[in-house]
Amino acid sequence: MFSAFTNSFKIPELRKRLVLTISLLFVARIGANIPLPGINPQLIKDYFDSATDASGGVVGMFNMFTGGALLNGAIFGLGIMPYISASIIMQLLGAVFPAISRLQQEGDVGREKLNSYTRYLTLGICLIQGLLLVFALALNPGAIIPGYSIAANGEIVQMPLFWFALTATLFLTTGTMIMVWLGEQITQSGVGNGVSLLITVGILADLPRAVATLYGMFNVPAGVEGVTRLNLPIGVLLALLLLVVTASLVAITQAQRKIPVQYAKRIVGRKVYGDQSSFLPLKVNYAGVMPVIFASALLMFPAQILNSLGGATGISFFNRAASWIGQGEAAYYIIFGSMIFIFSYFWVSIMFRPIQIADDLKKYGGYIPGVRPGDPTAKFLDFVMTRLTFFGAFSLMVIALFPDLLFNFLNIPFTVAIFFGGTGMLITVGVVLDTMRQIETYLLQRHYDGFLKKSKGKAKTSTRNKQLMDTTDLRESWKLWRPFFYVAGGLFVIGLVSAIFN
Repeated sequence: MFSAFTNSFKIPELRKRLVLTISLLFVARIGANIPLPGINPQLIKDYFDSATDASGGVVGMFNMFTGGALLNGAIFGLGIMPYISASIIMQLLGAVFPAISRLQQEGDVGREKLNSYTRYLTLGICLIQGLLLVFALALNPGAIIPGYSIAANGEIVQMPLFWFALTATLFLTTGTMIMVWLGEQITQSGVGNGVSLLITVGILADLPRAVATLYGMFNVPAGVEGVTRLNLPIGVLLALLLLVVTASLVAITQAQRKIPVQYAKRIVGRKVYGDQSSFLPLKVNYAGVMPVIFASALLMFPAQILNSLGGATGISFFNRAASWIGQGEAAYYIIFGSMIFIFSYFWVSIMFRPIQIADDLKKYGGYIPGVRPGDPTAKFLDFVMTRLTFFGAFSLMVIALFPDLLFNFLNIPFTVAIFFGGTGMLITVGVVLDTMRQIETYLLQRHYDGFLKKSKGKAKTSTRNKQLMDTTDLRESWKLWRPFFYVAGGLFVIGLVSAIFN
């Protein structure tokens, strides 16, 4: 594993892509910690330091996707979710309006037009959400920050409402559009899917706080009520549970059914083609994390609007309506689970085309043993994929709702529970596997060992490329990793000095 990471920086093109990706992700994290002009972020920090658990609910999940930027009042407070919502809306409109459906099938030209429409729609969503968020922070921050009271904790907004609404809405909208640009640059010139990596980094940004919260549960002072106390056996069980959940996520993400394919022998001139066996891989979770992202975004969008309306207008009905679809409510689990099922089949219906696959197999002389070519093959593939999708959708639903069991019934804090499955871990595992797969492609093209070494090819690859870790390799590895250690050490010293003076 260590040699694979080291080899990644030995390939010039891959090294440039990795450095670009890390740099742009670092920019995104900086924007998530720069407060909006006119607010006092120290009040929010003090409130979270004194609150037992101010997370949870739809607002807590939205804050998780933004990497804490929402509850920090940062310029990237809206995160990348408006773009995700706009993409979902465009996908749904493609199934309704033939003009958009034709654009989806026109290749690169149609994709560019759809991307432009998605950006414009993102801009409109940002203006609406940003304006409502601004008024909520100024008039009723308790709708955004659960439990916050102006009378008890102080006013977050420290400037006139008109100018704050004007500047903050502009900053929030600009911040989201910058994140969209960062995601596109990572996808084009970096490694991995940019939008997915931005969401993943935002989720992992809360990991240190989760570790600190979990550690505090083992050292609860005597007399403190309302905090779950853990002991060593329960801690071991939680660690084993984390390993089991992570392994299950990897298994669901990687599981596939191999449909055998036989190619007939063809003679073209003096060459013989075909007469070989292969297989068609059908993934159990064909849609990946997209159904969970779609369901979360669509469920958070109305709740965010209702909470913001309640905070901006002071009408409690909007907050009650948002709480009806909040975590812990029966309606939330029914709607969220149903959405995962619906979007799983919806995504498969868009991306998986059994008729086209059957035609391509017939065109190149391939057939599935026991199934006639043409329309029977398409029906067989559709039959298999329908049942695989049912199992995949059910698995996604169970994993997505598992943290709620820990949060609502076992009193595990939300900041800790989200790392035991759920939307965040589904996205994180899927994105990490996809990114590692792309990096491994570059490594294998240059005849390096990948992250997953196979016993059959390991000896040949090691002999051919002399990739054994000797003293020279270790020295080269230190030269490659030395700048990162310097940067990490410098940031650690700065943080330590800041903590001492604070």
